Amino acid sequence: MNIPLGMSLPHRSPDPIDMTAVREVAQRAEALGFRDLWVTENAVDHVYSFDPAVVLTYAAAVTTKIRLGVAVSVLPIRNPIHVAHQVATLDYVSNGRAILGVGLGRNHHYAEFQIPTERRVRRFKEGVELIKALWTEPKVTYRGDFYKLDAGTMVLKPVQKPHPPIWLGGDHPDAVRRAVTVADGWMGSGGSSTETFSRCVPILRAELEKAGRDPATYPISKRVFMSVHERADVARDELNRWFTTVYRNPAGTDASGIHGTADQVRERLEKLVALGANHLLLNPVCRYAEQVEALAALVAS
Repeated sequence: MNIPLGMSLPHRSPDPIDMTAVREVAQRAEALGFRDLWVTENAVDHVYSFDPAVVLTYAAAVTTKIRLGVAVSVLPIRNPIHVAHQVATLDYVSNGRAILGVGLGRNHHYAEFQIPTERRVRRFKEGVELIKALWTEPKVTYRGDFYKLDAGTMVLKPVQKPHPPIWLGGDHPDAVRRAVTVADGWMGSGGSSTETFSRCVPILRAELEKAGRDPATYPISKRVFMSVHERADVARDELNRWFTTVYRNPAGTDASGIHGTADQVRERLEKLVALGANHLLLNPVCRYAEQVEALAALVAS
């Protein structure tokens, strides 16, 4: 499979997560040639979930080359100054390996953090603008509807120039189009179906071409919640438990996830590539270290 592949760190699970597995996945994914490591952001959660900045910093400390991303941070519920500083610090301590994925999130995120949903797209766009300014300008004066800053300085700058890549998540057509104007890549969520992904890619490609950007060099990704096992029924049961418990959506097991033997999984991943993915984020939901090895073997064969 001749495209870059990402690997999910163990970070969100119905069961307690062993930090040994986090370290093993990070180090083996790097050794096996995966491009990047990813986590999600879920602060108020009904299952075990890590803070992305903390676990990515840990991963940075036990690796040397592999890139480190969050997909996605729900930007309108966070102060962009904090996000800018956090990601600049991650980029600095990892020597230029950070990726920031951002999205609008869902209504419950706004309720949890007492942030109004009104004009959230405007809040989101201002957040991205302010983050980029703090990463690239010596002194920032910003006048938005939601955020204002007078001659603010963030001396610590990211290692990556002009700044760490920003990827956008979300499968609403407006979000897909927005990715072209504000972001450096787009990722379909793990909870969205293959059918949804197939509808999003043509919209994204058309918008990229309209903007004079090359779809071949713009990351078009899909997170894939998955399980691979020599027994297809075991793989499906593992993924079904995860979707039922974590997403509370057992239908996602077949509509969004990928499960089965190595051959079955390879065939389904190749379908996503045929639909236009030029990057895949593989997200095993259990037996993490074991599945990293299995996935590396199947995509190399």
